[in-house]
Amino acid sequence: MDIVESHKEEFNKVITFLKKDLSSIRTGRANTDLVAHILVEAYGTKTPLEQLAALSVPEPRSIVIQPWDKNIVKSIEIALSSGNLGTAPHVDDDGIIRLNLPALNEESRKNLVKVLHSKLENARTSLRSVRDKVRESIVKAERDKEVTQDDKYRLFEDLDKLSSEKQDEIKSIGERKEKEIMGT
Repeated sequence: MDIVESHKEEFNKVITFLKKDLSSIRTGRANTDLVAHILVEAYGTKTPLEQLAALSVPEPRSIVIQPWDKNIVKSIEIALSSGNLGTAPHVDDDGIIRLNLPALNEESRKNLVKVLHSKLENARTSLRSVRDKVRESIVKAERDKEVTQDDKYRLFEDLDKLSSEKQDEIKSIGERKEKEIMGT
């Protein structure tokens, strides 16, 4: 039984979560991911915006939100206003909500990079946590005589290799996102 291989999915989940988490960080262009996961108080429960409205990006710096139920327009407006987007929502007479995102200046780009680095560090911490858990499983397996000492060291090498690959992946994802934020 390969202990490292059986935990590979946990490593992949960290990367998947990071990618989803980073999609909410604004870059130079508008993106529906900025608002899709904002929770709106509707029908007595908090629901992600993407389940309550059609989201589109008609122009590079604007997002259009078309609620499927006109009765929740005010709730969506409140949720967007408290969503820290750096802009206020504008509601048309027909119930369509528009978000016009201001251009990013140097200071806001630097702040976004700080948020990015924080999220990357959280991903690295999660990765180390998974690695440590797998390492403990290997040690336990050796103690329980399920693997030999030689197998333990081989598994440690496999684990270190996998951890290193995932750390490199986090680094490259971060570098790409930082370039997007800084507009280079």
